[in-house]
Amino acid sequence: MSRARKPDWLKMRPPSGRRFTEIKQILRDYDLHTVCEEANCPNLGECWSGSDNAPGGGTGTGPGTATIMLMGDRCSRGCNFCDVQTGGMDPLDEDEPENVARAIAEIGLDYVVLTSVDRDDLPDQGAGHFARTIRAIKSRQPETLVEALIPDFQGEPELVQKIIAAEPDVIAHNVETVERLQWPVRDRRANYEQSLSVLEQVSESSDSYAKTSLMLGVGEYDHEIYQTPGDLREIGVDVVTFGQYLQPSRSHLEVSNHVHPDAFSVWQRVAEEEFDFLYCASGPLVRSSYRAGELFVEAILRDGESVDAARKAARAGEAQ
Repeated sequence: MSRARKPDWLKMRPPSGRRFTEIKQILRDYDLHTVCEEANCPNLGECWSGSDNAPGGGTGTGPGTATIMLMGDRCSRGCNFCDVQTGGMDPLDEDEPENVARAIAEIGLDYVVLTSVDRDDLPDQGAGHFARTIRAIKSRQPETLVEALIPDFQGEPELVQKIIAAEPDVIAHNVETVERLQWPVRDRRANYEQSLSVLEQVSESSDSYAKTSLMLGVGEYDHEIYQTPGDLREIGVDVVTFGQYLQPSRSHLEVSNHVHPDAFSVWQRVAEEEFDFLYCASGPLVRSSYRAGELFVEAILRDGESVDAARKAARAGEAQ
């Protein structure tokens, strides 16, 4: 099986720099995993180094961004796009919530993204562990903004409520792709309606921003892409990101096509102007926890606005 050759706009610089090295060492000291490394994210060097080349407007003066992956480096599911290993689950590390909080304080992050592997093997699928980590961070550094990028928890409302009760600033859950392609892109235990139900619960019963992400280039049609933000806005999702799927290895799902940057710009306009998302980050190298979305949310939350106030302000601006 051959891998599609990448166009020039997907060329990436290798990770480097003092800040990158510092963050990597601190994470190793606390025995923590990041999705940046486990999923071979193309923006690892940029985000960890606080690069000034960020399309979302990074200045290069910030502390950098890392997405911490909780509950181990092995997942109970086997999505065909993902490079995280499957099976052979380890017991939870009960010290992880506090270790994460300590590492974030030592790194100096004022915005952190927490995500996790799926843990269908656990009675609560890891929701309690995830919530404890959020609370540990907020207890140690109340000013730190926390984005929780959560699994679907098999659509069980009481588990989603555990995350909501921990009061992260943003709750994200990725639909990943259009409705028709949920399989073969995602594990068969995941599905479009289940993911929408999670996001709807976040938007209806929490004070957190609701956020999701789609990969393009897996065989979707334009009309299917257009339908998806409509479905998301109907249930109250605030922020959406679009990025290019990149095949991690020859054993993973093949890339159907490389979407041109101009097309990503079109989808950003569609999301923001036609569907009234508060914000959309869209580009070939954008990922769900990409810093462009973080910068937007941080700007609003640092101004002291509530989610409802930010939504009302955005609507007022669009109506003028």
